[in-house]
Amino acid sequence: MYRFLLSRQWVILTLVALVLIPTMIELGFWQFHRHESRVAQNALIADNLKAKPLPVEQLTSPGHTVPRADYWRQVTATGTFDTAHEVVVRRRTSSDDRVGVHVLTPLVLRDGRIVLVNRGWIPAAADQHAFPPVPPAPKGEVTVTGRLKADETTGASGIKDLKGLPDRQVMLISSRQQAELIGREVLGGYLEQSAPDPAGGTPELIPEPDHDSIGPHMAYAVQWWLFAAGVPVGWVILVRREKRDRAAQAASDVPGPTEPDTTGAQAAPAR
Repeated sequence: MYRFLLSRQWVILTLVALVLIPTMIELGFWQFHRHESRVAQNALIADNLKAKPLPVEQLTSPGHTVPRADYWRQVTATGTFDTAHEVVVRRRTSSDDRVGVHVLTPLVLRDGRIVLVNRGWIPAAADQHAFPPVPPAPKGEVTVTGRLKADETTGASGIKDLKGLPDRQVMLISSRQQAELIGREVLGGYLEQSAPDPAGGTPELIPEPDHDSIGPHMAYAVQWWLFAAGVPVGWVILVRREKRDRAAQAASDVPGPTEPDTTGAQAAPAR
């Protein structure tokens, strides 16, 4: 009855099914791990945003790589803005998805070291080669509160660090790059300003990262696992259908009983 499973068509179909099942299971676990990562990141963001702000010097130093555990940690920095070395970071979007730039201004701390402050978003200049009109930074000594972030890299962000950009324009926020340009010690990472609010509401402060949504990864994982479970079920259904069709075909090919041929017989004479 099942010898048809040895045919080329069914061998190929069975092999495809055997490959699809573990592949779909693995894809489901991949999405599940992404879900776990998102949940862990949300918890980290929430905890660090609720934590009491610390002086930025306690969490970073020149050449320091900010660890993931300190991402979005609330920090404070007191010093004077150095607008002479201010740069803008190209191709950044606002909270409503308008394309513009981020304003990156060095803050000279009391000990002479520098921390980079991302003051927020402004529209880009009409001419991509021109430096946009940047709202002035506060004068005199100020205390800035913000979220600590790690230096941006192409590997982590996917943004290419283009060369030959116009003066005072960059693609990535890098404390090492700015230390070379400024010629002074710059603390690793940078501060994403959350307070005080800028005069006139510009630059637009960068909103807190989303830490409520868990994304669709868990749903995708369940879908892949359901697909994996559906493959053998579908295979069995196809086998049974093939068996039924072949049985019906075999029954139709068997000749039925024949009626006796009486067309040539002669009637018996009456007596």
